[in-house]
Amino acid sequence: MQARTGIIGGSGLYHIQGIELIESLDIDTPFGRPSDALMLAKINGHEVVFLPRHGGSHSIPPHNINYRANIYAMKLAGVNRIISISAVGSLREEIVPGHFVLVDQFVDRTHSRQSSFFDGPVVAHVSMADPVCACLKSALFTACTEANITTHENGSYLVMQGPQFSTRAESELYRSWGMDVIGMTNMPEAKLAREAEICYATVAMSTDYDCWHEEEENVSVSSIVEIMHANVEKAQNMLQQFFTTDAALPTCTCGCPEALQHGIFADLKAQNDESLRPVHALVQRFL
Repeated sequence: MQARTGIIGGSGLYHIQGIELIESLDIDTPFGRPSDALMLAKINGHEVVFLPRHGGSHSIPPHNINYRANIYAMKLAGVNRIISISAVGSLREEIVPGHFVLVDQFVDRTHSRQSSFFDGPVVAHVSMADPVCACLKSALFTACTEANITTHENGSYLVMQGPQFSTRAESELYRSWGMDVIGMTNMPEAKLAREAEICYATVAMSTDYDCWHEEEENVSVSSIVEIMHANVEKAQNMLQQFFTTDAALPTCTCGCPEALQHGIFADLKAQNDESLRPVHALVQRFL
């Protein structure tokens, strides 16, 4: 099977222009149904699997997304790396609405979300020290640059629970922590991708200044729609650029595909079928 790139589209990105649709993948998982059917397609000859994170009609709020089903479905679809495209608020003056940020760190402030595939008796502990695939991130930065998108090469993403936006005090607190952007969706998505041994990188599209900026209006849906539409067009251009270069080939040297190599705390061969069934696609190479 050709190596496939998964693309998870955030707010505003519900389809990709200029793709050759192959088929719709109706995948069920041990963790339930993903947000929508996965679209198997080709971009400039490269196979991709696209999934709108909130569903095709944006009917799923951030706290109700079935993140485990989304990532597991990507694994079953043969995806070995995921490009996560997400709308975010800026916590820095220099990250102007309309700019992109290639995130390299996360702080997870979500709660009550299922954040691991390994609920026992099969237990695993994977490293999240560097939660983003540096190889994929670098390739995406090149694609953004070649698409003439103002892009910040690094940034820390504060993942809040939502669906409400921040209070002013929270926004200032996160700024004092050194956070660069704020959003609601990339955790536990990044953690689950690491457990699934899938390379993962986030393209964060700034839409607003949250509510900390004294000279800008407080964030609201109506205030970000125009910028969101412009950002989605930029993201489409970035993807077209990405899949016209050698960067579209899977060349990870970061260790993402071996994340479970020393992380499984169980004798898998001693487990029964019932124990292995929920994580079989993740651990089958060890059996």
